[in-house]
Amino acid sequence: MQIKQKLRGAMDWAMLSTVFSLAWPTMLEQLMQTAVQYIDTAMVGSLGTQATAAVGATSTFGWLVGSSTSALGVGFLSFIAKAYGANDKKTASRVSTQAVLAVLVVGVLFTVLTLSLAGVIPAWMQVDEAIRPLASRYFFILYTPMLFRAATILFGVALRATGDTKTPMRVGILVNLINVVLNFLMIFETRTVTLFGMHLLIPGCGWGVVGAAVASAIAFAVGGIYMTVVFWRHPVISPRGQKLKPDLAVLVPCLRVAVPNMLQRFGTSLGYVAFASMVNALGDVSTAAHTIANTVESLFYIPGFGMQTAAATLAGNALGAGDEVRMKKLIRTMLPLEIALMTVSGGLLFALAPTMMTIFTDDPAVIALGAAVLRMVAVSEPFYGVSIILEGVLQGIGDTITPFKFNLLGMWGVRIVGTFVCTRLLAGTLCAAWGCMIAHNMLLFVLFVIFYRTGRWNPFRRMQKGSETASHRI
Repeated sequence: MQIKQKLRGAMDWAMLSTVFSLAWPTMLEQLMQTAVQYIDTAMVGSLGTQATAAVGATSTFGWLVGSSTSALGVGFLSFIAKAYGANDKKTASRVSTQAVLAVLVVGVLFTVLTLSLAGVIPAWMQVDEAIRPLASRYFFILYTPMLFRAATILFGVALRATGDTKTPMRVGILVNLINVVLNFLMIFETRTVTLFGMHLLIPGCGWGVVGAAVASAIAFAVGGIYMTVVFWRHPVISPRGQKLKPDLAVLVPCLRVAVPNMLQRFGTSLGYVAFASMVNALGDVSTAAHTIANTVESLFYIPGFGMQTAAATLAGNALGAGDEVRMKKLIRTMLPLEIALMTVSGGLLFALAPTMMTIFTDDPAVIALGAAVLRMVAVSEPFYGVSIILEGVLQGIGDTITPFKFNLLGMWGVRIVGTFVCTRLLAGTLCAAWGCMIAHNMLLFVLFVIFYRTGRWNPFRRMQKGSETASHRI
């Protein structure tokens, strides 16, 4: 009874409908992306362990590119969410115009960067020499439509800042459906499939890993075009009528928020690259187990990151409206909800780990190793969920410096140093590397909770102190 009364006092049940209305489309979008990732991995996995390793070996460098682009979007999310909360349509439209410029600059820059480095990235990642040429071709094709991917990411962030999470969901579903269909046609040879007693001839290109890359590239291009059209037609944030030139009054505050987040994403993603490189050096079995386990794990993080999107949007709206009470209610509502969701998610991951691994491979060694590390990380999920929500709130109110400090300390001070010591100096296995990853997540939990409990996260308290200082000076 006491627990129920405390929960009632902590949570604003009326706010739950708003939270879920923003979170469920994002969750469904991520679920579809994960489902397609599962299908991709399973289909490529059917080609053998080396094919799985060729696809997974460069995926961490891809996260570096994607997360850096997403980080830039955080600045636009914070600015648009505040403008939207204050009902300032003119400012929201100006910010959207700068988002268009950002898509053009980032899209072209990362296209040149990824394509020029495609030949050397597998070597940097310490991929087995036998699969480096295939990994290079896969990476080159996958990142050819980088301009379209940048449009999908940045315009999607702008739409979510207005509370429109359904459009990015629809775009994600379309991209994923196209990807799945094209995978079936491009990965495998022409074959006969028996369905409900009927023999169907399924045409195929037989391109294997290269076919998976081509399918994804086409799907990303279609998604980018669709997202751009919807963004351009939006009734509030459409950039139509605005001059397509740098607007420093908008860009400077956006970049002030975005740059620390970009540095955080870049630093942590670079850490993922170093982490994956050390894992790849452990051999094909460890690389395949790590790749598949990451794919499996992504499904069980969907509730957490879906809620983070809602937290960032609603916190930004509350700040724009000058409503401190609403912001505090938001956090008190979302934290216990997130803990409950991630506890259930972690429990399911622990119970289903071996079964999930068998979806992607029939190699007993890969299954056993992947299941072991998944059960390890499952225990830490509720703690990581707290960090996810508090980081989302900070992003929404424009504080990206604090997450930047915390994440870099955890990544490089704990995960990378720990993994180097465990795998290179102590000859540890993949389990030791994932143990360092879990230690990183637990450190984030401690740091974010301490920061929240001290009240330093509250932008209204900072504004009040600033007003008091100004009055003293007068």
